[in-house]
Amino acid sequence: MKKWLIPVIILVVIVFGIYQWAVGFNNTAVENEANAKTAWSNVESTYQRRNDLIGNLVKTVQGAADFERGTLTDVIEARAKATSTNIDVNDLTPEKMAAFQEAQTGLTSALSRLLVTVERYPDLKANQNFLELQSQLEGTENRINVARDRYNEAVNIYDIHTTKFPNKLLAGWFGFEEMARYQANPGSENAPDVNFEFD
Repeated sequence: MKKWLIPVIILVVIVFGIYQWAVGFNNTAVENEANAKTAWSNVESTYQRRNDLIGNLVKTVQGAADFERGTLTDVIEARAKATSTNIDVNDLTPEKMAAFQEAQTGLTSALSRLLVTVERYPDLKANQNFLELQSQLEGTENRINVARDRYNEAVNIYDIHTTKFPNKLLAGWFGFEEMARYQANPGSENAPDVNFEFD
């Protein structure tokens, strides 16, 4: 065997090993990124379900005589803002996520005020359609929390894979960047202040 052949074989084995590592890294990163994007689409889909239910709820409440129009208008406007704030799944930046979350939080707040106001309308509280929509909204809020958690878990898997050494060396070459996570609303770590007032 010729002496020059051994270094060539070693070099070929090293190059092949690096190639295999790069291919493995890329394929896993692509799969993890796709899973995170799908999880984000599920978050948006769950919010869309809530928006649709709120639309039906608004129609039901509008039928109630002398219902407080200001509260209803707040919900309608917040829903319009929430449905118009969308994010391209390929451009999930922290700033865009914050704008999306702000719009959804505004809708949640307006909806909460509406549901509190309904307490003053016994006929509406007894309306079967309203009760069904209210129940579906409660279930949807739970789905939203689950979808957001699953999105963050998928992003975590992707981010760990692309930022671990030595994978981090390849991430920049292949264009894999850290993905934004869904953050808790500012102040949500504080317990709400509940006051019970009795006449």
